[in-house]
Amino acid sequence: MRSLNLDQVRTLVAIADLGTFAAAAQALHLAPPTVSLHISELESRLGAPLLLRGKRGVELTSAGQALVGRGRALLRDAQAATELVSRHAQGLAGKVRLAAQTGVLVYLLPEVLQRLKQTHPDIEVEVSVLGTHHTLEALREGRQDLGVVTLPLPAEFGDLHREAWRSDPVLAYLPAHWEAPEEVTPEWLADKCLIMNESGTQMYRHTMAWFAQAGFSPVTGIELNYTEAMKSMVAAGYGATIMPQESDSTPHVLALHERMQLRPLNPPMTRESVLVHARPEVLPPGALQVLAALRAVAHRPEATR
Repeated sequence: MRSLNLDQVRTLVAIADLGTFAAAAQALHLAPPTVSLHISELESRLGAPLLLRGKRGVELTSAGQALVGRGRALLRDAQAATELVSRHAQGLAGKVRLAAQTGVLVYLLPEVLQRLKQTHPDIEVEVSVLGTHHTLEALREGRQDLGVVTLPLPAEFGDLHREAWRSDPVLAYLPAHWEAPEEVTPEWLADKCLIMNESGTQMYRHTMAWFAQAGFSPVTGIELNYTEAMKSMVAAGYGATIMPQESDSTPHVLALHERMQLRPLNPPMTRESVLVHARPEVLPPGALQVLAALRAVAHRPEATR
């Protein structure tokens, strides 16, 4: 048996609703012979009469009643599928794979994802926590669609599209009981217990370069790669860390900061972040909307104490 023709099913439903072939033809903008042809082909295809024609109009057979009931659901599903495909084609729906560092994930992505949920509920964002180099490799190999990474980018990834995103001040996070200067210098911090990002990260390289420019090469006491864990270690008094000050005002973060001292660095340091992706014309549906939501949090926060 051949598959159902949805146009023919729609015609049957219209006849059931309106009572006559003529009224269905007018509602569907079809010629009356076309309506008759739809029904005869549908009955032939199914091998069962669907309508009883009489002087007072038409009535559905039991088979016709069964098909009309299921037909309404089929037509609704078809309409929903058509609208979904249209939304994909317009970039209003789809799945976008985004790679970001832990700090971005914890402090900035919740706002981005909430914004997208409100404005584009049919866009699904699949988030992976990756460092800069792994993100760039995943973008090159097509395993990710968008990435948030820290400058500088290695020369071999120069073919990827990039755009400036954020410039976040880097601060010293110190235990509350330490006697600390107004500005933290490499010389003052070099002999303290340091809680650092893992050695393969861009933040670790930036931090060690900051020390090296002043002639110091400190030994790391603890290496972690999760922002909240590092802050918790500082708040517990285990040591100090250097990290960007992402904008966040949640009660948890504010309470954690009250158990630490935040000091600007001298010389100052910033973390420059960029959005990276393949050429815009090969991005998946929804990626442009995700980029727009990311740009909305691309402000330059003020350094605080």
